[in-house]
Parts: sequence; structure tokens; C-alpha cells
Amino acid sequence: MSSHDTYRAARDLMLSDPASFAWPSFESSFNWAHDWFDFIAEGNAGTALHIVEQDGSERAYTFDELRKRSNRVARWLAWHGVGRGDSVMIMLGNQVELWESMLAVMKLGAVIMPTTTALGPADIQDRLARGNVRHVIARTEDASKFGEDDLSPVLIAVGGAEGWLDYAETAEAPDGPLPHPKTKAGDRLLLYFTSGTTSRPKLVEHTQASYPVGHLTTMRWIGIKPGDVHLNISSPGWAKHAWSCFFAPWIAEATIFVYNYGRFDAAALLGQIRDKGVTTFCAPPTVWRMLIKADLSGGPGSLREVVAAGEPLNPEVIEQVRQQWGLTLRDGFGQTETTLSVGNVPGAPVKLGSMGTPLQGVPVVLVDPISGEPAQEGEICIDLRERPMSLMVGYHGDDERNAEAMAGGYYHTGDIASRDEDGYLFYIGRTDDVFKASDYKISPFELESVLIEHPAVTEAAVVPAPDPLRLAVAKAYVALSAGWEPNRDTALAILKHARENLAPFQRIRRLEFYELPKTVSGKIRRVDLRTREEKGIDGTGEWRDDEFPELRG
Repeated sequence: MSSHDTYRAARDLMLSDPASFAWPSFESSFNWAHDWFDFIAEGNAGTALHIVEQDGSERAYTFDELRKRSNRVARWLAWHGVGRGDSVMIMLGNQVELWESMLAVMKLGAVIMPTTTALGPADIQDRLARGNVRHVIARTEDASKFGEDDLSPVLIAVGGAEGWLDYAETAEAPDGPLPHPKTKAGDRLLLYFTSGTTSRPKLVEHTQASYPVGHLTTMRWIGIKPGDVHLNISSPGWAKHAWSCFFAPWIAEATIFVYNYGRFDAAALLGQIRDKGVTTFCAPPTVWRMLIKADLSGGPGSLREVVAAGEPLNPEVIEQVRQQWGLTLRDGFGQTETTLSVGNVPGAPVKLGSMGTPLQGVPVVLVDPISGEPAQEGEICIDLRERPMSLMVGYHGDDERNAEAMAGGYYHTGDIASRDEDGYLFYIGRTDDVFKASDYKISPFELESVLIEHPAVTEAAVVPAPDPLRLAVAKAYVALSAGWEPNRDTALAILKHARENLAPFQRIRRLEFYELPKTVSGKIRRVDLRTREEKGIDGTGEWRDDEFPELRG
């Protein structure tokens, strides 16, 4: 069977009979852009990409258009030295050049290194060096972030920049098919930096198969079907963008819909979802928390499937969406290092607060961090004896971190969960985030889920605060909803709500109104808050439960 036929058979099986799914094996070469995208795109007048700007302007591109456009870009890049195995940094926003250049680099057998436009010069230089970047494709407005030295890669500007090659010249290249680069399934395709929530960002290496084939699990979890219109809220440069703004929708032969906005506006986003016929929608919990604080009374439009990923999903959010839209918001778990590994899939019963069950072909096991043996509660790991196609090769150029991540015959995610009698997993926290107070184990996620049920709380992060009696107590850093003041009355209301809805050993004893520190990808950096507590930085907005006579007794 050809690589295309092998891939299609696996895709169709995941759509029609996922319980029978098994990872495919490619006997010869495999290149997703050639063996899948070009096959489904040639002569296809269906919409592959639809981009709407905040000012209302929009542009749609057919599958066949993107096939031809990416062929032009690939041929032009080859003229300028991009060859098989070369690393190409792509630092673009949600613009058509992002999608066509990713396809183009793939068609040449080169390596894509997606990069967020939020980076500054120092981070860019670090990535150029660690990724051994040979070419850069970036926006005009980011050109000044790149220095000039003898080791500089070939620089290509979308929009033009002095001293840079002009990406606009790609339009003059021929759009005919390119020769297959004969890449193997195990050859390198992607280099992704993690967001660095607790340490220096890691450089994750994926192959021609691990993401292109691995995201069959993501397609299954989201519930995307051929002909759907899929919207994913994610910024370019991060792995989740590749998950749901590139691979999963096009694997399903669906439309990728993008709404570009400068400042988040819940009403405007909901209007686009309804007006443009979006059928499947994925957003991080942060966005969902803002949406449920807005007016959902207009209904879900054409939405059929709604999911969340990137951070744990609080039960309160699921309940609000169910009550107002009649849709079940489904949680899922994966990482830059993997595709979707655990999830609530369409049609399966959903247990409130559970991230779901392992996806087909992903041997997830919980491992006790002390004994190293499988357990009902422990670190979420993947059994390397049945290594799934969806798992990364490793951390590029980092033997020490690779040894840690793959120790004991498991890939270690660094996340802790418990498993119930039906096999459903319930998130507890990062291994670095769980702490003890009065010898009780505290899961920050459980406490945060209760906190955001209060209307005053938009987001919360719970960390240990040193205490002479209990060793540590739970302290909540809170970002307030609009209309609430950071004063005594608000603090009392939140602490009282927490006390009424948490067990005594989970008591939140300190609270501070604070702008939560985040990575450039939007994830909360609890490590910064823990460090703040360890250093004893006095929070001017901190409130303690023993200051409130109303809470005594």
C-alpha cells in the first residue's frame, strides 16, 4: 500500500471505528505534506483556511490554492538554499504565509521551528543557536529583534525589511508539484520550544510521523469530521497551534477558521462563532472562564463539539456551559511532547472534573513517584514498552533531561492524577505544585476550582506559604472579575466561599489580589509565586483568615 493509502486507512478507522485503531506502519517514505495534504487538496475547491480580522475584513483560501501557494514558496525557498534536514524558524502571526510556509518547508524535507512573535532578542538568539537555524521567515515588525553577525541565518521578511529577502517574491515561482523528498517516518520534522512554566524552555523534537500521524488522537478527541469548521484559540509558535490550527482539522479535511483580535472581546468572539458557522471549538480554560463570565444567552450557533486543553478544566466551567448551551465541554490532556493522550471523547460519559480516559494507542499508566510502580494515584506516564507514534523523539541536545524524562521505562509527564474504578483520570497537579500543609497533601487545582466558582474570581493560583506551626498553608493569588474591588469585603466573601466548599485540611488561610505571572503562551507561572512566598516578599494586598472574626469558630 502507498503511504497515502496507509495514512487514509488509519484516518478513516479513527473516524469510523476508533476502538479498532492501531498506529500505521509506513513501509517506504512518508511526508505528510506530499502524501496527505496534496492528495486531498488537488482540485479541491473546499475552504481550507478562513481568516477574519478584527476590522471585519476576511479572506478564505481553498485547499487547492494552498497547495499551489505552498509549492511556490517551497520552490523559492529551495532556490535560496533550504534543503532536506535544514532548520527553518517561522515567526509569523495568524496569516496565510504561516500555513503555506509550514507546508512548503515540509515539502522540502526541511525542519520547521515555529516561534512565537512575543519573544525578545535574547530569547530569539537562544533559539537560533539551540535549533541550529539556517533560515528565518519573520514579519517586518519583528525584523529589528534579529542581530547582525557572521552566524546569522538567511533572513526572509513577510512585508519586506532592509537587508532581508522579500517573501513576496515567492509569488513569482512556479506552482507545479515538487519532487518527494523521500523522508522517512522517523526523520525530524518539528522543533518546538516548551513554554517554560517552571524552568528553561525545553526543545522538543518531533518526526515526520509523531505529529502528522499522532494527531489522529487529537482529531478523535475534538470530534472533527470532514466538512466541519474548526476554531481553535491559540497563538502561533506554540504546539497547541499545530495541534488544532494545522494538523487535526486538515487530517479531517475540515476548514480552519481563525479570528484575529488584538484585545479579547467575548461578545465579538461569540458573534464570529455564530456568524461563520463554526461547528467545533477549542479554547484554553482561561478563555472559557472569561466566556462564562460573559453573556452566553445567544446560544452556541452551529457548535456541535466544544473542548478545552492547555491547562486543567475546572468543573464549574463545564457546568456553566452545559446549563447555558446544552453542550458538554470536554477536557483533554496532552503536551508539546505528545499529541492528545487522555481525553473525554465525543459520545462517552463525562465525569465532572475528569480529564477522561487514555486515547486509543496511547499506553498511559500512573506511576507512584516513590516506588516507581503503577498505582491508582501517581505521575501520568507513557509506557515505553508500547511506545506510541505520538510521542516525541526527545529533548534536542539535552541528554540529562532526556534521561530524566525517560527514566524507568516510562515517559514522565510531570503531572499527577488519580484513577477511579472506571479508568477515568482526575488531575491533581504538577509534581512541582502539589505540597503538604499540616501533613496533608494539597492539590492546588482542587482549591482553584472552588475559588473560581465565586463570581469575584476570574483566575486563581494556589501555592504554599511558609507557616511556623503547619510548615506551610495554602495561599491563593486571585485575579478579580470586572466590577469587584480588591478590599476587605471581597476578601471575606472569597474566603468564606472557600471555607464552605472545601474540607478543613484544604482551608485557604491567606489570600492576595495580584496580577498572575504567566508565560508568553499564557500559562500561570506558579513557580514565581512560590519563590515570592519563599523569599517572604510582603504582599500589601494580602488578607489572612485569622484577621476576620466572621470566619472564627
